[in-house]
This record gives sequence, C-alpha cells and structure tokens, in this order.
Amino acid sequence: MIVRTVMSTPVVTVDPHAQVHEIAALLVQRNISGVPVVAAGRVIGIVSEGDLLHRVEIGTDHPATQRSWWRRLIEPGDTALEYVRTHALRAQDIMTADVVTVAETTPLAKVASILEERRIRRVPVLRNERLVGIVTRADLVAAIGRRGQTPRVARAQSDDAIRARLLAELWRQPWWRSEWSSVWVTDGVVRFHGLVESEDQRRAARVAAENVPGVRAVVDERVRFSDWQPLL
Repeated sequence: MIVRTVMSTPVVTVDPHAQVHEIAALLVQRNISGVPVVAAGRVIGIVSEGDLLHRVEIGTDHPATQRSWWRRLIEPGDTALEYVRTHALRAQDIMTADVVTVAETTPLAKVASILEERRIRRVPVLRNERLVGIVTRADLVAAIGRRGQTPRVARAQSDDAIRARLLAELWRQPWWRSEWSSVWVTDGVVRFHGLVESEDQRRAARVAAENVPGVRAVVDERVRFSDWQPLL
C-alpha cells in the first residue's frame, strides 16, 4: 500500500502568525494532535501537542532560574530557546521546523519506519512541494481496521497449491530452517514436523500458514531443538 490510500485530506493548517491559544483550541476542537504551519503554500513547520506541554500559561514551563547557576552560565543559548518555546505567542516561534515529508506514492512501510525512527506521530504529504495530505499513526491503524472489515474469501486450492505457496513464503524468511522442518498439507490442514529452535519461530510459522488462503487449521508437531536428544 502507498500513502495516497490512507492519508487524511484536506489538512487542517495554521499560518506562522497563528496565536498559541488558538492552536491549542484548534487541536481540541478538531480532535487532532498536530497541525502543519504553512506559509505561501509551503510547509515550514509543525506544531504538535508536544510543543505545547511546557507553557507559562499553565505553570508547566521550566524557567532558567530553576537551573543551577553554572548551567545558566555555560548554556545561555539553550535557556534563551527554552524561554521562547515556553513564552512565545505565535506558531512560528514554537513550531518544529525540521519537518520530514513524504510523497503520495511513498510505500507505507517507509512511512512506518519514519514514524518509528524519528519518534513522531505524523508526516505531511507533498505533491510538487505543496501540501496535499497528512499521514498519522492513527491513519495506519485505521487502515488495518478497514482491511479487517473486508472478509477474506477462502479460495478453493489444492493441498499441493497451499503447500507450494506456504513454502514460498517460508523460504523468504531468515528464521525458517528448511533443513530441520517438513511441511505437509492434507484437506487444508497444515502440519509441521521436525525440529524448531524457539516458540517464536513456531508461532511465526503458524502465522505464515494462517495467511495462506484455503488453510483450515495448523498443527505444529515439531520438537524444540533444546529438548531433542538423538537416539544413540
């Protein structure tokens, strides 16, 4: 799947001069956790809930006076920036300017990696440098839910076809040990025989089998490698 299939549009935005209290009210009203800041049609930043956590209005700021005197001496720039972020009145002063963006054709796998690695909750979607949508963690979760609402139709397949498709999937996985395990399918029931290294590998094999259309049940009769004692 790609971004275009899950992104939210149109996007709620604010301009650089939007007041902080207006942005906070907008987040609550629209039930969203962040808004892009747009100037001349281009995204220049994002204001999120995280940017509003430490504010003088509600007493959650961290004034420089709470720091030790030596930190105030060697880190004057940090304390100045902290003051701006906790006291500023406009979006342009509190926004996160280092914005990661994606295109409409970006694979969702890449989006998920960006959200996880950057520890962010949303990425704007651009087309020719113009904002056309936004993808959030919630959008990815919603996409999973929509997929689940579409019932899977178990296509009639022969046991040989089921086995071939399952083996093709297993051979692509680094955790699969074909030299230790065998797979058989009878009347749609998949059976694993042989040895397995861990319960995680056993579970992964079951999940792979359950995702093959036509599989009715999965039986794993493999023995844990650590428990196996060869007959002498």
